[in-house]
Amino acid sequence: MLATFNETTAAATSGKLTFGLIASIWSASVGISAIQEALNTVYKVNETRSYIMARISAIGVTILLSGIVTLTLACMLGADFFATLAHHSIANHFFAALVALISRIIGWLFATALLALSFAVIYYWAPNVKTRCWHWLTPGGAIGILFWLLASLGLRLYLHFFDFFSITYGSLGAVIILLTWFYITGLMLLLGAEINSEIEAAAAEKRLAKSAIIPPTPQSSPEPSDAK
Repeated sequence: MLATFNETTAAATSGKLTFGLIASIWSASVGISAIQEALNTVYKVNETRSYIMARISAIGVTILLSGIVTLTLACMLGADFFATLAHHSIANHFFAALVALISRIIGWLFATALLALSFAVIYYWAPNVKTRCWHWLTPGGAIGILFWLLASLGLRLYLHFFDFFSITYGSLGAVIILLTWFYITGLMLLLGAEINSEIEAAAAEKRLAKSAIIPPTPQSSPEPSDAK
């Protein structure tokens, strides 16, 4: 992978890299636009933003998510790097395994926190709701992250024990696997958004019912003055 990256960057000029970066962001923003439409359907709201404003919002979310995903991968790769370094640097196998385990746990904790941040960013900016309220972690986001981790682990185990994609589809096997993982990610996003939407709707109905039960405060009418 590193050799392929070096060959690609060596043959590319600054103009090609800039054009490729802009094209990648634009293509990824199309997926964010689809998420916007899906979340508008989940929250039962209409899209009142213009095409330009909606696309600018999608591009901004795409750039922000790209940075978060980069940090997430850096945490996971950094944890593996320090775990490997511990095995090569520490002579005692017990302490080496302990340091490697701690580094991997720390890396996965940071990666999970960044994953929760990415869910929060999408739930905050994607739907066209009138009142926005930032939540670092919502019930739907927590459930979506949990099921996403379980589904990703299940997909990894499936590919480990039933690795026939490369035999059946050849070089397209990696693309099919990636698209399947994207489908799982989108499904978990929509699942978390649906849970948040139902919770917010139930809370709104509860507030309306409470306000209907409370009787209005009677206003005292002025006493008629005695006729002189």
